[in-house]
Amino acid sequence: MPKWLVILSWVSIILGLATAGMIALDVRRHPQNMTIMNIVWPVTGLYFPVVGWWLYAAMGRPMAADAPKMKRQQPYWKSIFLSATHCGSGCVIGDIIGAPIVLATGWALFGQRLYADYVVEFGIAYLFGIAFQYFPIRAMRQVPPQEAIIDAVKADTLSLTAFEVGMFAWMAVIWFLLMATNRPDASSIVFWFMMQIGMVLGFLTTYPANWLLVRWGVKSAM
Repeated sequence: MPKWLVILSWVSIILGLATAGMIALDVRRHPQNMTIMNIVWPVTGLYFPVVGWWLYAAMGRPMAADAPKMKRQQPYWKSIFLSATHCGSGCVIGDIIGAPIVLATGWALFGQRLYADYVVEFGIAYLFGIAFQYFPIRAMRQVPPQEAIIDAVKADTLSLTAFEVGMFAWMAVIWFLLMATNRPDASSIVFWFMMQIGMVLGFLTTYPANWLLVRWGVKSAM
């Protein structure tokens, strides 16, 4: 593995952890109106190093419980961005948990560990994604739990799948093309840097999906 890539990977991952840590400290002092966002914002910082703090300051801080009440509604693109962070965070948590599980078990699917990563990560991400939708739906709509779960499945299935399409496609490029002769695994810092890039790409692919879901009335804008 090229030394410059290893160094770049360490820098990016450390900055991501630092960004997440700074956001976590701030939301502890200034909790969000919507409780789940106290988790979503630090997780967003993990895959948006440095930029994540700016995004939080611009869109998260104004939604803190102790922030001055906003006189005007959020611009539409910001409300879509906030909606997309929910499924993004569920996917990121699923990927962070799933990849080490596959590495530890040595599981492969169709002879490829990458495919096992896809299955495990998607499954865990889906569970977290549904949870991240369920609680805001309950808070915003005051509907019964069963109805909230059904609505969460409707709201998150397409958006989460869109996120994973972007991220999984990038990891396939790494696995089969860019690093086919020296594939990193979950024990390598380069692997996590590649995942970090994939998560950003996943966010880009889930944003239009969230836009459509909000426009169709399947998902609520924030």
